[in-house]
Amino acid sequence: MKRYVILISGRGSNMESLLDAGLPGVCAAVISNRPDAAGLASAASRGIATVAIDHRGFAARSEFDAALAAEIERHAPALVLLAGFMRILGDDFVRRFEGRLLNIHPSLLPLFPGIKTHAQALAAGVRLHGCSVHFVTPALDGGPIIAQAAVPVQADDDVASLGRRVLAEEHLLYPRVARWFLEGRLHLVAGRAHLTGEIAVSGALHAPQTDQMRG
Repeated sequence: MKRYVILISGRGSNMESLLDAGLPGVCAAVISNRPDAAGLASAASRGIATVAIDHRGFAARSEFDAALAAEIERHAPALVLLAGFMRILGDDFVRRFEGRLLNIHPSLLPLFPGIKTHAQALAAGVRLHGCSVHFVTPALDGGPIIAQAAVPVQADDDVASLGRRVLAEEHLLYPRVARWFLEGRLHLVAGRAHLTGEIAVSGALHAPQTDQMRG
C-alpha cells in the first residue's frame, strides 16, 4: 500500500478531510513547520506519527528545506500533500519531489495566487470563486492544475462567509485528487496533469442568476 505524508502549518482541516476519506494508502506522518500547530494533536490522536521542524530554528531557507526533505524521505512516501502549509519551498526541494507533490489553493488558479485570496476575489468583483488542486512547481501557485471546484459569490458575502463555502469544497476536492494519485490514475506528464478515465464535464454554472434564467 502506498504511503503519503501531509505537511501542515495550522489547524489542519484539510489534513483531517484527507485522513477521514479512507484513502487507499497509509499516512506515514504529519509534519509541521510550527510546533504549536493544532493539527499535530489531531493527527496524533489518530495514531499517526507527527513531527515538528520549526523553520525559525534555521538560518537560511535552504537549510530548513533540506531538513524537511530529509524527514519526508525517511518515511518513503509516494505522495506529499501540502495541506495549509504556509512556507514557500525552494526550487531544489520542489524538484526533488516533482510529480508527487500536491497543493490545494483557495482560488480558481491562475486567478489570485498567494495569500488573502477571498479578499482578492471580493475586491475584483468576480462572480465565481473556488479552489484548485495542482502539482507543485517552482512557480508559486503556478503548477499544472489537476482539478477545481467553484462556488458563486453572493452579493452579501464577506471574507469569512466566502471562505467557509470555499473550504467546504476544498474538503471534498482534495481527498478526491489524492485518491486518484494513490490509485495510480494521476500523473504529471510533459508538464500537464494526466488523469486516466477522466470524463468530460458538460453544462455550465451561471452566476448570478435571475428568475427568468431559471425558467
